[in-house]
Amino acid sequence: MSLRQVELLKKVEASSLRENPLKFEIGDTVNVHTRILEEGDKERIQIFSGVVIARRGAGTREMFTVRRIVAGEGVERSFPVNSPKIAKLEVLRHGLVRRAKLFYLRDRVGKATRLKERRPKKD
Repeated sequence: MSLRQVELLKKVEASSLRENPLKFEIGDTVNVHTRILEEGDKERIQIFSGVVIARRGAGTREMFTVRRIVAGEGVERSFPVNSPKIAKLEVLRHGLVRRAKLFYLRDRVGKATRLKERRPKKD
C-alpha cells in the first residue's frame, strides 16, 4: 500500500473510532457490558466477564478475546474494540503477564488458570 492509500484509510477509519477508547490490557479481568437487541425496539445490557487473553488488529479492525469458565467448560468470546454494541468495559483486576497472548490458559484447569495481580506503579 502506498503512503497516500494509508492516509486515506486512516481518515475513513477515524469517523468509526470511539471518542473515549477502552483502557485495558492483556491479563485483565473485565466485565464487558454488551447491548442486546430483543424483540421490537427493546434493548438490554448483558455482561460477559472473564480474562482478556488476546488483542489483535488496529484501527476499526481491532478485536479482543475474553475467556471465562462456565459450568467447568471454557467459553471464549471476541469483541470489536470500537463496536457501538459495547456499552461499557469495567476492569476488575490487573493480571501480571509476560506475553501478548495467553492461549496457554486454554489447557489449564481450576486454580492453575489464575493470574497474579499486578501492583500499580509508584510515581
